[in-house]
Amino acid sequence: MLDLKKIKKAYERVSGVVHRTPFTYAPILSQLSGYEVYLKKENLQRTGAFKLRGAFNKIAALIEAGERGGVVASSAGNHAQGVAFSAKYFDIEATIVMPESTPLTKILGVKELGAKVILHGSNYDEAYAYAKSYGEENNFTFVHPFADSEVMAGQGTITLEMIEEVEDLDAVVVPVGGGGLISGISVAAKALQPSIKMIGISAEGAPAMKQSYEAKTPVDTTSVRTIADGIAVRDTSPITLEYILKNVDVFETVCDDEIASAILFLLEKQKVLVEGAGAVGVAALLHGKLDLPKGSKVGIVLSGGNIDVTMLSLIIEKGLMKSSRKMKLLVTLVDKPGALQSLTEILTKVGANIVQIGYDRTSTDLEFGDAHVSVSLETKGEEHQAEIRARLKEGGFPFKEEN
Repeated sequence: MLDLKKIKKAYERVSGVVHRTPFTYAPILSQLSGYEVYLKKENLQRTGAFKLRGAFNKIAALIEAGERGGVVASSAGNHAQGVAFSAKYFDIEATIVMPESTPLTKILGVKELGAKVILHGSNYDEAYAYAKSYGEENNFTFVHPFADSEVMAGQGTITLEMIEEVEDLDAVVVPVGGGGLISGISVAAKALQPSIKMIGISAEGAPAMKQSYEAKTPVDTTSVRTIADGIAVRDTSPITLEYILKNVDVFETVCDDEIASAILFLLEKQKVLVEGAGAVGVAALLHGKLDLPKGSKVGIVLSGGNIDVTMLSLIIEKGLMKSSRKMKLLVTLVDKPGALQSLTEILTKVGANIVQIGYDRTSTDLEFGDAHVSVSLETKGEEHQAEIRARLKEGGFPFKEEN
């Protein structure tokens, strides 16, 4: 069973290896929300995520028990790196089964730590099933990413650091996928300070644990789809659900657009880079999903920072569009000398910076003698964009906006 004693023992094992990550006041988030907000920056952890805590504690416990055979794990990335790091530390063999859609940066991160990588399945649960059978065939110990008391105890060490640094926290906001992180954090929090409100946040595209929380029984889903790949878990673990039902006071979800906006906010305003799973707590805060008294002391766990650069680029692009700092237009004009110059003069007069432009006179949907100009603009907000639309209409340039 998972309890405070087990979590304190885990802290003894991991404290010399894992970073004691910053738990710092976030003034901008505090001002926006009316709460006193602190961010637990596990994105700055060794291997880039909190998962190292649980993986290291589990493997350390195996070593203490005299088990030095190989280990196998299934993971979308962060648990994989935690297991690989820990196996290398104790000089034992590690094999990681990862979904075929795992970002390259996470695959390379695991390989660099000396573990063998097998890509199998379209999601975590398919990788998990294969890893279990692979471990049985090769006599490897399976290290579960969340449904294991030693793993959960390792994750719970986060609470010991938070409560030691910030007294009288009113609430802790935690990302939820398989539920190992919030199980460990909540057990420690409720034991040390029973009044703490535990708030779990999952992605709308991976709703199994939220549905299970509401039904008070394990509910599995048929598929998952979210940019928060670290919490994209299809099936519910009865083990973690038990702790969640006992200790979690509120459970909310956020959509991919909200997650993306939180990633961009943290990058731009807090100078902190997080992955999708790591941003869900801030997403919930920014979009009014935390119903707490004003002035509440709120700790938000930023669970990881291993985001694929391709995904980050996409999030930045979409974020700029959504915040009206960029717009894409498809303008129709008469294909004659000076027409394009007239268009660019209008854009110049309203202070829109052209960052990309394309000219097409051959599309089948064009009338003879017309051309399409696709243009991407840097803009200064919704009022600026409204002015651009008005000036183009005044200039007689038909256009449509593109996403």
